[in-house]
Amino acid sequence: MIDEIINKIRNEIKTVFDEVYEWFNVNEGQLNYEPKNGGWNIRKVLEHISLTNHFLLILIKKGTIKSIAKAKNTVYARLLIDYDIDWIKLKAIGEHQSFYWNRPEHMEPTGTVDLAAIKSKLQQQLTESLDYLTQLKNGEGILYKTTMSVNDLGKIDVYHYLVFLALHTKRHLTQLEKIKAEFKINLN
Repeated sequence: MIDEIINKIRNEIKTVFDEVYEWFNVNEGQLNYEPKNGGWNIRKVLEHISLTNHFLLILIKKGTIKSIAKAKNTVYARLLIDYDIDWIKLKAIGEHQSFYWNRPEHMEPTGTVDLAAIKSKLQQQLTESLDYLTQLKNGEGILYKTTMSVNDLGKIDVYHYLVFLALHTKRHLTQLEKIKAEFKINLN
């Protein structure tokens, strides 16, 4: 069962990162188009994704280390029997504008970061995310929980944090599509 869960998380992460990489191929006009609502342009959204991933991966790394350490002294096989990801609880994270969140200042994009650097950072983050899943291949990720204040999720384990990372990215893919659509309308 845990193998299936880990594979589903792995596939979710790979799929959303593959979709994000496509946005690096848009033309300069689309990339820098400022939406009428005053929101971020595509370049800033991509930068924000990489910034948020950076801070999530700090927590995921810490959780991975603590989970593995805890697994050495814990019999946890019984905990895995009924374990599953709470996709319903996390669903809103993947939906653009589904809840209000006052993001921390350190996750605000500047729009000045080189696009190649953002893409390189995202590629490193994908590798890092998948590496943590490999390290937690036996279910160790259930053993360490920490509080996630976004949308009042409460205490979640390392696997849920990895799903959160994927869904947060998915949330912004919807935003990118909206920017692209508005750009096309304004071209006519």
